[in-house]
Amino acid sequence: MATVRKRVEKRDTERMSDTSFKMMTLLMRVIDLIFPYIRKRVKGFGIQEGMTVVDYGCGPGRYTTVFAEMVGENGKVYAADIHELAIEAVKKKIEKHNLRNIEPVLVDGYNSGLPDNVADVVCAIDMFFTVKNPTEFLAELKRITKSDGVLVIDQGHQSRSVAKEKILGSGCWDVVEESKDHMKCRPC
Repeated sequence: MATVRKRVEKRDTERMSDTSFKMMTLLMRVIDLIFPYIRKRVKGFGIQEGMTVVDYGCGPGRYTTVFAEMVGENGKVYAADIHELAIEAVKKKIEKHNLRNIEPVLVDGYNSGLPDNVADVVCAIDMFFTVKNPTEFLAELKRITKSDGVLVIDQGHQSRSVAKEKILGSGCWDVVEESKDHMKCRPC
């Protein structure tokens, strides 16, 4: 965990190299084959049919497709990422599985380009530790979240206390619930 954090801190950008992205994607596939936990994990996120969900930092779409199933035909999932290869991977999944309720979004810095107050739930899973400016990042997530919406976020490769300090220090979110593997936050 410390090694990953040190490598991220040394990068001058939050966008990983194409090679690193491809290696991460391969590693995630292997992990998902050995430990298929995603469906179990997302049950606690509060996602329901008809909702709009933003999978922020979606990577290759591991959670995106599950969210699409959960929100159903009347819901929508925005798969947002800073990396072009992530968006390409999500587009391939959309086509392969004929998922019409997913919209890929290439993020520019901390500007998602999404409308204000669009999301019932924003999920930022296993990526928060890579964010260089958490206050600006969390402000963007608040902007796209409905006033009664929820941010589901985990600490990734940093301690829970550090992640929580960043969240509360942003002035954008209150942590309202904690579980073993994520926190739920409400806009403040």
